[in-house]
Amino acid sequence: MKTVWGFILLSCLLLPAMLFAGEADVIGVEVDKSGSIYSFSVTVKHGDEGWQHYADGWDIVSPEGQVIATRVLYHPHVNEQPFTRSLSGVVIDKNISSVIVRAHDLVHGYGGKEMVVELPR
Repeated sequence: MKTVWGFILLSCLLLPAMLFAGEADVIGVEVDKSGSIYSFSVTVKHGDEGWQHYADGWDIVSPEGQVIATRVLYHPHVNEQPFTRSLSGVVIDKNISSVIVRAHDLVHGYGGKEMVVELPR
């Protein structure tokens, strides 16, 4: 019984700390086009707290919800907020005129601010 109460107490103490960083927000997107290939520079803001809670990637998503490309982030950016990372070589169907860029974090998943971006023609 002590183990159960210890777990409950520990959960109550750790849960607020885990949620403190909030969700990962996309706060800026730049898109370049070369031929039929796109490059994205995405700025993300998140209260990274270390290896247990950090923004671990962002997606480029079609208006219909299909993930077109993903940029994986392999480490926390505790002392670099907001931060910008790029992804090049992205092929997008010529019939798509805009995309949604969303960020992901280890604790909350998706849910922060997203940006709808018009693609250069």
